[in-house]
Amino acid sequence: MHKKDLSLLVLILVVGAVVAFINPRFLLVGNLSNTANQVGLFGIFSIAEAFVIIVGGIELSVGSVIALLGVLFIDLIVNRDVNWIAAFGIIIGGGLAIGLVHGTLVTKMRIQPFVVTLCGLLIYRGAARYYTEDATAGFGFGASFPTLEWLTAGRTNVLGFPLPHSVVALIIVTAVAWVVLHRSVFGRYLYAVGKNEEAARYSGIRANRVVISAYVVCGGLTAFSAILLAMYTRSISPAVHGSFYELYAIAAAVLGGCSLRGGEGSIIGVVLGTVLLQVLQNLVNLLGIPSSLNFAVMGTVILVGVLADQYLMQRSRRATMAKGRPQANVAAAPLERANAK
Repeated sequence: MHKKDLSLLVLILVVGAVVAFINPRFLLVGNLSNTANQVGLFGIFSIAEAFVIIVGGIELSVGSVIALLGVLFIDLIVNRDVNWIAAFGIIIGGGLAIGLVHGTLVTKMRIQPFVVTLCGLLIYRGAARYYTEDATAGFGFGASFPTLEWLTAGRTNVLGFPLPHSVVALIIVTAVAWVVLHRSVFGRYLYAVGKNEEAARYSGIRANRVVISAYVVCGGLTAFSAILLAMYTRSISPAVHGSFYELYAIAAAVLGGCSLRGGEGSIIGVVLGTVLLQVLQNLVNLLGIPSSLNFAVMGTVILVGVLADQYLMQRSRRATMAKGRPQANVAAAPLERANAK
């Protein structure tokens, strides 16, 4: 575990202890299980966002993609009588296609990631509203999919604790993403492109393919989150469903050590960032603070994370320069002695 991750874990424990001291209801099994479920649901698309941020990009359409694909998934299994396994595959494929389009526009057309994904945010939200005629999409009376519901929104009793299956899904996604990022050649390519795309190209890395792959992975994981959230809420209002979820994802990634400049970040850190955000959210609810302040809390968290990243980067530069000075003096010493002679 990196030092940043360890520091974040300590911060989570401290904040959790403070919340439990202020309101003991925080430690109730039901509250902890619900908080864990939120961590599972939000953690997956936060990891998706991290893949794009690591290559120096940004994905602002996460919430709109979740709304559109969630609406489509419910429509397929409820109104179109499509088998839920086939519908699952169609939605994941749709997410991968969206990621492919975004990555291609960024790399081949040289459009800024901010512009591409901001346009996506507007297009997908509008498409979701048009598809449903701005009506709420949900399960009709008596509509039931027991296996799907148990797999996506169910809970399994583990040592007396009702463990949400969304957490199980997050654990699996985290394990796979950790191996990909930290133990594979592809992961090293992602960091290299994010750190310096030109240098990566000169070293033989196909930077465009790496960037496109990051967006495709992001799209696929976001589609998976869309299915989990659709089954959790059981109804989707396309105008508001998934709103500002991209901010949650960016905040979790920044808290987890991902630099918005690219080339940095860890999967464990992103998960811990998600946990911290949900603990803070729980604190707001338990203390009876108006929910409208949730966004103020998120904005503050992102700002603090960026400031900390800036401070650490400047400190690292100073340390590098300090280490370089003695070496420069040693290299210059023979010339100085020669001149003296």
